[in-house]
Amino acid sequence: MAFVRSVLRSLVGIMVLPVTILQYIGFWDPLYKRFFPYLMRRMTTTINDKMDKVKKELFGRLPDFASSSGLTVLEVGCGTGANFQYYPWGCKVICTDPNPNFEHMLKSSGAKNTHLKLERFVVACGENLSQVASGSVDAVVCTFVLCTAQNVDAVLKEIKRVLRPGGAFFFIEHVAADKETWLHFIQHVIQPAWRYFGDGCYLTRDTSANLEKANFSELNLKHIIAPLMSLIKHHIVGYAVK
Repeated sequence: MAFVRSVLRSLVGIMVLPVTILQYIGFWDPLYKRFFPYLMRRMTTTINDKMDKVKKELFGRLPDFASSSGLTVLEVGCGTGANFQYYPWGCKVICTDPNPNFEHMLKSSGAKNTHLKLERFVVACGENLSQVASGSVDAVVCTFVLCTAQNVDAVLKEIKRVLRPGGAFFFIEHVAADKETWLHFIQHVIQPAWRYFGDGCYLTRDTSANLEKANFSELNLKHIIAPLMSLIKHHIVGYAVK
């Protein structure tokens, strides 16, 4: 089975060879990064509709981690600001994303969600949050972000750095299906194509393993089957305390 999977994966790689070439010459990424925010705006509306209960339950815990001066949230990989509606009244939000083309959509979302204060938008990847001071935020949020990170462990290290002691990291991430299933097989086969059209997304990651070895003082994590397309229906949801 591993041989068959390898052969099929190679065939998919050949099918997307033109895109690989475009990326190699530096044409694909700039073009796709301009288009991707508009795709995400449509997708996040659907995701919020289907994940509304999950998000309400998870982000309902955010006020528990407010400090004496209020709640400051850092959202890593903020995208279009789809999570804003779930944040508590009066919180301050700092947003980071490696794609600067999200900024105008993010500001529009901030203007609609007047219950929070959008403090600033920082163009940065999760592996390097140097523009955010150590121990300066009460909570960090990532949803559908760690699947695209180049180095998940490095992102988690940065998240721990910027969190104050006792602060929490909130996450919703899709993960690989169980290894003995056909879905896991299919995820591996189509990965060479998926990463180009999913903004670097990996279907085959077991992000829960990274969280378990990140040495948070407390990890509250559960596996769920989300009401989304089959390829990304396996999720981990929860929060980790520094």
